[in-house]
Amino acid sequence: MGVPLKNLERVGGTPLVSRAVATCVRAELVDTVVVSTDHAGIADAAEQAGARVVPRPADLSGGTASSESAVLHVLDALGEEPEIVILVQCTSAFIDPKDLDAAIAKVLDGEADVVFSGMETFEFIWNIDGDGINHDPAHRPRRQDRDPHYRETGAFYVMRTAGLRERGHRFFGVVAVQPVPARHAVEVDTPEDLEIVRALAPFVDEPQPIDVDAVITDFDGVHTDDRAYVDSEGREMVAVSRSDGMGVALLKRSGVKLLVLSTEQNPVVAARARKLGVPVLQGLNTKQTALRDWLAIEGLDPARVAYVGNDLNDLACMQLVGWPVAVPDAHPRVRAAARVVLTRSGGAGAVRELCDRVLAARPPLAETEQPPLSPLTFRPRPAQSPSVRIGDALLGPGHPVYVIGEIGINHNGDVDIARRLIDVAVEAGCQAVKFQKRTPEICVPPEQRGQMRQTPWGEMTYLEYKIRTEFGRDEYTQIAKYCEERGIDWFASPWDVPSVQFLEEMDVVTHKVASASVTDHELLRALAATGKPIILSTGMSTLEEIDKAVEILGTSKLVMMHATSTYPLPPEEANLRTIVTLQDRYGVPVGYSGHERGLQISLAAVTLGAVTVERHITLDRTMWGSDHAASLEPSGLEHLVRDIRIIESALGDGVKRVFPGEEAPRARLRRVTV
Repeated sequence: MGVPLKNLERVGGTPLVSRAVATCVRAELVDTVVVSTDHAGIADAAEQAGARVVPRPADLSGGTASSESAVLHVLDALGEEPEIVILVQCTSAFIDPKDLDAAIAKVLDGEADVVFSGMETFEFIWNIDGDGINHDPAHRPRRQDRDPHYRETGAFYVMRTAGLRERGHRFFGVVAVQPVPARHAVEVDTPEDLEIVRALAPFVDEPQPIDVDAVITDFDGVHTDDRAYVDSEGREMVAVSRSDGMGVALLKRSGVKLLVLSTEQNPVVAARARKLGVPVLQGLNTKQTALRDWLAIEGLDPARVAYVGNDLNDLACMQLVGWPVAVPDAHPRVRAAARVVLTRSGGAGAVRELCDRVLAARPPLAETEQPPLSPLTFRPRPAQSPSVRIGDALLGPGHPVYVIGEIGINHNGDVDIARRLIDVAVEAGCQAVKFQKRTPEICVPPEQRGQMRQTPWGEMTYLEYKIRTEFGRDEYTQIAKYCEERGIDWFASPWDVPSVQFLEEMDVVTHKVASASVTDHELLRALAATGKPIILSTGMSTLEEIDKAVEILGTSKLVMMHATSTYPLPPEEANLRTIVTLQDRYGVPVGYSGHERGLQISLAAVTLGAVTVERHITLDRTMWGSDHAASLEPSGLEHLVRDIRIIESALGDGVKRVFPGEEAPRARLRRVTV
């Protein structure tokens, strides 16, 4: 079975006819490239590749017409009589221009009248009746004792024009062979042949630089080998290539934007993206919609964007960009749609190979050149304060915003709900989750202890309710273990001195001072004595009250949080410019703890220099409890983290410059007068 319109089938991302034209254009001894066709699509592809097109008449387009008749028709149509004419078959995907030049030179130098491409072979050929064609079955000399034969590959035929006109066919006079390697000798006649050349293309074609401004990747099958290791509790692990990390770092340093897109909502994806320092969008119903939106937000020309995928759900994204890329073991339809097929598989360096090819198209970076700010870095103001380390993260100007998912008491006393909320935070890309730790007998005011409350567990006193929902050592041990497994920091805001000691025994990475505790100097002194970093929330506090708290806590390991303790927070009470006030007054990193509905106020805080953002999170805002209504649900948290990363990238470094994307309109529109 043949391949309909096979000249338009893509190999290595390029139609076969375009590959043939490009080869001829690159050959030094070829003056003019002409394509004879009766198909508009083939004609268009040929012209775009650099060929002239001569329409082929109907009587020369049938299956019985010879290739020679088409060549003679072209010569007549052009009205030219070149010394040499070359018949090139588009069905040979791998023609080396050097082989073509060598064959032409043999005719020009008088060595032959016709030179065709042939592959050296020592094969023994038989017919179906068992007769030896090129050998005597009774006498089979060793390979080294035999002269080679040459199999006609059909790739090209170089002929003297006069001889072709006289004889009417391609073989006449002195005939010679231009040897070509076996890897160049595959001809496409069947669908199986097409699959073979597509598989060979990444290894035969000379790697070309990929000149783009952004690289978007699928995750499974691109960063990984598309396999997952699942433990007895259903948690997944994947294998990635360490070399990908270096490639991504170099690409970020060169100013190329990066993004990971994934249909699946998976903490593994978030963890790897966080490790690479690359924004990630996951849990997507339609990746192409998310990609289209991201390109619009970033102001990118899709023609200068690469997308690398491996499966059918990547096809729509690949069609949106100028550089669709596939891994070598991708689905056949994905390989067919790709402009570039990589040689390394997912999880085995595919991302690194792509990064190297993109870097090859960009000016080399000097070793002493400082890398530009990454997509996760920004400097809205000159660094006025030292950074504070919490766990593995640095909080301060010039570092990624530290996003905290405030679980607080939204677990409703249920460890399983707490685990699910930890999963939500990890999958959204948060760096930490925070709880609240109280000793109810100390924290609940005496006048409230006996008040009756309706709860999901029946009617009980307020003190009984607080005890019922408070986690103890067993629950926090489980939480600590689970957070370690998921790769996320955890800590809590202690509301009394015994809770400080409890959290110290749990070895939390930091302590948080709730806004309600700013004036609890006994608690502040206990926290200062731990020597741990302290995050100080400043809701419902005056500057004088904050001054006294700072005197106790010191500033060497202090991160301050602007907050307004209204639940939910109306916009007119957000007073975000206080972030700048606190930065200037105390010289410490300042973040934002939000209690509003929606995302706008938290995102605005980032533009004003907030180094950390904390938001309450819930599985469902309709759940029972006092804090759920002002909390973010999973999709809202994911959008918050995504938009924070976009804003960080957009803020830049404050250095005015002309960007590459401005060069073309600058040259076209700028008018200079003196």
